[in-house]
Amino acid sequence: MDIIDQVYQEDRAPKAPGHPRILALANQKGGVGKTTTAINLGTALAAIGERVLIVDLDPQGNASTGLGIDRRNRSCSTYDVLIGEAGLRESVVPTAVPRLHIAPSTMDLSGLELELGTTPGRAFRLRDAIAALNTNATPDNDYTYVLIDCPPSLNLLTVNAMAASDAILVPLQCEFFALEGLSQLLQTVEQVKSTLNPNLSIHGIVLTMFDSRNNLSNQVVADVRQFMGSKVYNTMIPRNVRISEAPSYGKPVLVYDLKCVGSEAYLKLATEVIQRERELRAH
Repeated sequence: MDIIDQVYQEDRAPKAPGHPRILALANQKGGVGKTTTAINLGTALAAIGERVLIVDLDPQGNASTGLGIDRRNRSCSTYDVLIGEAGLRESVVPTAVPRLHIAPSTMDLSGLELELGTTPGRAFRLRDAIAALNTNATPDNDYTYVLIDCPPSLNLLTVNAMAASDAILVPLQCEFFALEGLSQLLQTVEQVKSTLNPNLSIHGIVLTMFDSRNNLSNQVVADVRQFMGSKVYNTMIPRNVRISEAPSYGKPVLVYDLKCVGSEAYLKLATEVIQRERELRAH
């Protein structure tokens, strides 16, 4: 029995309406650019005026490190939030980017599933924490977007992210097994929709590590667009050495090198995400 079936019998109270818009960056495959996209999309959204919170749900904590949050400054983390020892707002720390905050993670998260066991409501810990975040918000921390950086596997952390989210944003690497990984993720999303979060949808698929000189990259783009149609964002994130270098300096690429093609791509993606949000609200 998989993790979604395990939590299916729990109380599935509807999520409270209202903002922020909650997007989970998810793909069960590793190395596809989830964390890079969380950091840089969050930065780009903040750069164009949104107030953004990144929730780091990966025990490796790469989103936290990539935004310059030293491990010694993570005394309160998403682990403390999910085991119920702290509110989400207590874990939030500012970043060097105006209007961008992060709830950092630690390796303690890797033991969460064992620790919670069969605790009732364990799939909704994050959803409830985000709902409480909206209480007593000030203009400085009244977030318009929450981006959840998921681990590269289907476990209780990913289930919490999907149960809490309005939509899934899928980073997809332009490589041979891309569609295989995508079909697995789509099955997971359908399973979560039918059991835990009926309002969950795919916000969009962003093609990452695109190399126009590579025939395989171009073929993957064509195949994914044929398979998923308008769900694929127009913006593609190119292979770019500046994107790769930026995390080692604890900076998003937009701070590290605003003029590089990677930064330009993430700004375009942020604009496209907001445009889709407007279209959703219009309907």
